Amino acid sequence: MTTATTTATTVAAPRPRVTTPWLLIVPSLVFMLLLFGWPLVQGILAAFRSEGAFTLDNWARMFADPYFSRALRNTLLLTVIVVPVQLVLAVGMALLLQSRPRFAGTHFYLWAIPLALSELAAGLVWLAIFSPRGYLNSFISWLGLGDGIGWLDYDNATGMLFAVVIAEVWRATSLVFVILVAGLQMVPRDYDEAAQVFGASAWQRLWHVTLPSIRPSLQVALVLRTILAIQVFAVAQALTGRNFPLLVGETYQWYVNLQNAAVASALALVVLGISLVVSIVYLRTLRGQDHTPERGGAR
Repeated sequence: MTTATTTATTVAAPRPRVTTPWLLIVPSLVFMLLLFGWPLVQGILAAFRSEGAFTLDNWARMFADPYFSRALRNTLLLTVIVVPVQLVLAVGMALLLQSRPRFAGTHFYLWAIPLALSELAAGLVWLAIFSPRGYLNSFISWLGLGDGIGWLDYDNATGMLFAVVIAEVWRATSLVFVILVAGLQMVPRDYDEAAQVFGASAWQRLWHVTLPSIRPSLQVALVLRTILAIQVFAVAQALTGRNFPLLVGETYQWYVNLQNAAVASALALVVLGISLVVSIVYLRTLRGQDHTPERGGAR
């Protein structure tokens, strides 16, 4: 009887609260709040405040600026073009590397070289190619096809877009490539071999086996690369200056050259808003479905 009473008391006793995990993450939370939270709050206040009072004048000036609409259009257009191209190239490069060709290690390091270059350095490299007397026009003249093309002329919007797209694809495809290679390393080769045994074609294996297996890596690569594409600045600045305006470039112009931190904060919030919307769309679209079978059916 005493034993039963003791057991019941032990079972009924409340479990102690576990606070140790929360205490361990407190330093990280404080660091994140100070590093990101406080600047974000200050940026929001600066965008909606003038002389200590709430105002929308900063946003009115931003929308009235003729460069804003061009910068928004160019940023979205650049993102829509660059990200799919980089994704297709990175998937192809990762699959080629997975097939283990000769000198696979050399291929990997060669394709990853652009990761070692900064945006500005990459822009300067491609400036030497697309400038009026650059390597590309020299090659065109050598072929006897004319005196060259003004790729970066202020009135050649298509040429400037082409130059920035090529430079950005060359510079940042390696980032997506490295992420996808890491994802493919985690996929057992048995899946692809089993699909081959059942007669699946190469396209069917890619679409129904490989890509679903690396969905988390694709999600990370798309979110990260899209956000970075929206924030492109140094490459376009080196190639075109303000002739091809982008949102981050206009933020720099307002803050540094025009000395107006309030409008620069409004532009930064526009970039933040677009990045958040795109990230949410990706996360909802690429969210994996739970295919775990329900319990309780077997006997």
